[in-house]
Amino acid sequence: MSDSQIQTFQEIIWDSYRQYGRADLPWRVPVADGCFDPYFIMVSELMLQQTQVPRVMPKYEAFLAQFPTVQALATTNLGGVLRAWQGLGYNRRAKFLWQAAQMVVEQGAFPATVPELVRLPGIGPNTAGAILAYAYNQPAVFVETNIRTVYIHHFFADTTDIADKEIIMLLEQTLDREHPREFYWALMDYGTWLKATIGNLNTASRHYAKQSKFHGSRRQIRGQIIRLLGERPRTFAELETTVLDGRLPTVLAELTAEGLIREQRGTYAL
Repeated sequence: MSDSQIQTFQEIIWDSYRQYGRADLPWRVPVADGCFDPYFIMVSELMLQQTQVPRVMPKYEAFLAQFPTVQALATTNLGGVLRAWQGLGYNRRAKFLWQAAQMVVEQGAFPATVPELVRLPGIGPNTAGAILAYAYNQPAVFVETNIRTVYIHHFFADTTDIADKEIIMLLEQTLDREHPREFYWALMDYGTWLKATIGNLNTASRHYAKQSKFHGSRRQIRGQIIRLLGERPRTFAELETTVLDGRLPTVLAELTAEGLIREQRGTYAL
């Protein structure tokens, strides 16, 4: 790709950011000293996995009000974390976040490289790259759905089975390495705008997987159980009167095996 092509693409991204940018999102607001707390970024990134921004915003602010530091999260119990997480779904993310906070506190410092970050529960290479870009303004390379949308729209018209490694090659060439944090914000917001105006271009990605239907799913049962136990411990008989699904015993066994709930003398609790 020529320098002029890179410059043209970057200008499109920055122009879109000036029009559609969402600089007021709470995880884009620096702390008092002008820096970005990596703990705050980690919380936002795990919440934003498979959950849309409007649902995340109020939960993010409430969660940080309850657990304002990584130490506060690490020293609480999992039940409290799960209660604070309710409404976001995929409760394993809450457990991963809690475990990651404990590891950070044990290490004494927040990780600042991809190899260190991916050792934390729930943190893969792309989430690690996002934390580096947003918390430390490092030009890390990572891909997620909005970024895919932008690159598919501009470079892969009428193409299918697009691998992330192809997008990464282009991203490495076109990333604004002087302003990586804001450039990724711009990519994210432009991708959101493209989805709203053009549609879901991610279906052309080799890595696209349509999210399964929630109503009637095991995810719905899991969420219902966590919500009920967040109110108070309950026996199987009590759960059975509310969770009217024959899969209740197996889902309870799953949640117990994952450490999200515990069972003692026939009573389940967070």
